[in-house]
Amino acid sequence: MLKRILLFTVLVLGFQSLVLAQKDPNAKVVLDQVSERYQSLNGIQATFEYYYYNDLDGASQSSKGEVAVKGNRYKLILDDQEIYNNGETVWTYIKTGNYKEVTINTVSDDPDELTPSSIYNLYKKGYDYALLGDERMGGKLVQKIKLSAENRNAQFSTIVLYVDKANKDLVGWEVSDADGGSFKYEFKDVKTDVDLNNSFFAFDVAEHVDVEVIDLR
Repeated sequence: MLKRILLFTVLVLGFQSLVLAQKDPNAKVVLDQVSERYQSLNGIQATFEYYYYNDLDGASQSSKGEVAVKGNRYKLILDDQEIYNNGETVWTYIKTGNYKEVTINTVSDDPDELTPSSIYNLYKKGYDYALLGDERMGGKLVQKIKLSAENRNAQFSTIVLYVDKANKDLVGWEVSDADGGSFKYEFKDVKTDVDLNNSFFAFDVAEHVDVEVIDLR
């Protein structure tokens, strides 16, 4: 009888520890600090390096880009495309050789969508989180935090955030999908509190007369 009681106690305590670990309070402190710092800034600009690899087929690639974020607005510049989002409308501008097109859509209201502006608050709904410890990234000491999607059908099952331990800037993130692919973004040359006009996040169709316009709104 005593053995059964002891076993039951161990199982209960183990279950309670598992539940508590799902919302690591130490991770939440850091995540709240990152979110609060981001919301206090007028804008952020940075260059970044992008890496992709797939454990299943060994595919990999790397590239560079630029990103600017202000509130729920962002502008993303990659090798062959640019994405503008002013909080209401999103323009995807694609340049392939001599062909150019821009697709216009209304901004998605999906709260789980991962964007440069939503990454700072994504943890607040639909994710468990845990502080994994410290490591070095680009010469900086960063805190590594793992977000795990509560929904098994989420686009990204795991998101790892890298936070500058000194000033709580988000310096990179890594996401993993259900197909074995991982995407990692590492920020370089981060400029915080830059003053960006709202028009900076809109694509001016009138100034691009040689671009085919596909309006899906």
